[in-house]
Amino acid sequence: MLTIYRRHTKQCAHREKGRSYRRCKCPMWVDGVIGDEEIRESLKTRDWQKAQGIVRDWEAEGRRPVPDEPEAKETTMQAACEAFLRDARARGLRPATLAKYRRLFAQLLEFSHAYGYHYLRELDLAALRAFRESWADGGISATKKLERLRAFFRFAAESGWIHHNPAPLLGNPKTAPRPTEPFTQEEMVRIVAACDGLSDNHARRGLPSSRRVRALILLLRYSGLRIGDATACETKRLNGDKLFLYTHKTGVPVYCKLPAFVVEALEEMPRASERYFFWSGEGSGENNAETWRRRIKKVFKLAKIQDAHPHRFRDTFAVELLLAGVGMEQVSVLLGHSSIRVTERHYAPWVRARQQQLEADLERAWARDPVAVELTKGTPEVHERKENLN
Repeated sequence: MLTIYRRHTKQCAHREKGRSYRRCKCPMWVDGVIGDEEIRESLKTRDWQKAQGIVRDWEAEGRRPVPDEPEAKETTMQAACEAFLRDARARGLRPATLAKYRRLFAQLLEFSHAYGYHYLRELDLAALRAFRESWADGGISATKKLERLRAFFRFAAESGWIHHNPAPLLGNPKTAPRPTEPFTQEEMVRIVAACDGLSDNHARRGLPSSRRVRALILLLRYSGLRIGDATACETKRLNGDKLFLYTHKTGVPVYCKLPAFVVEALEEMPRASERYFFWSGEGSGENNAETWRRRIKKVFKLAKIQDAHPHRFRDTFAVELLLAGVGMEQVSVLLGHSSIRVTERHYAPWVRARQQQLEADLERAWARDPVAVELTKGTPEVHERKENLN
């Protein structure tokens, strides 16, 4: 006779109630004798009804089924995560993207260890929902993390490690679109001026000096680079007044022309190394970017700019171009977006040509309105009717 029970994890609040307690989500185990074989093992599920169905099948057969070859070579969570990272590095994913996957896997492995999951196949839809509930991320961050989780499980399904991929069944969290927050021209003047108020006492210890902070802020504003890309920008990417951004899918390089004062600021500031403008090349590029974020945050504080962050320089770059009449396609290329739809989603309200088109459409509509035509002409009959109405 076989007995089903829950093997409580160390974190289970009902552990003291014994293995007969069934209202928690701990792993299901089976204990007893079937045929001449004594069994005490995991059923690899947390669902009580599913566990009962497995045991009924065993008892109907009078024996435990012998696992086939694929079952005997199940992939562990640790091995699956490491394999994904190796493949991601081979595909040339950016270091910042790899770091995000490593953080996700560290959290996933910690969750799996706490709840007794060892093999990847054990993570069903209920387990993934519980994993998502453990996140403290906001809406947008949670959405991005969920995309990475789906990519991992898609890779696992393609590798044949799981027979069913539960990740696509996870619903997206409700998020409010991030508003585009460009700096005003007056705010930009205050930010650049505030750089002169930074103390250079820390520069002797290798921290960013005021001239270097000023040069980085100008580069962020007039190139549209993300701060991680700007702080890791190589000196060879600057050719005269043209900054190499990336190579387009067609093989054509994309350059951004910089104002003369930005080039001058980059050339006159003390460089961190021969290879990079703002990085020694040692340590983590992500840690280097975080050092610059803290330094720029002090500039925002001196300039008295509320809710400021470095990505707003990228918004300012895009919005100022659109307000100047530059086409959405050109702005999308400079920003390096994968599709113009990404650019439209964030910056469509700022397109000057679109606003001009809306105004022209309204004027054409007024031209078909007899009341608007008469009022525009200012005929005495219209004024007489207005006086009668009053």
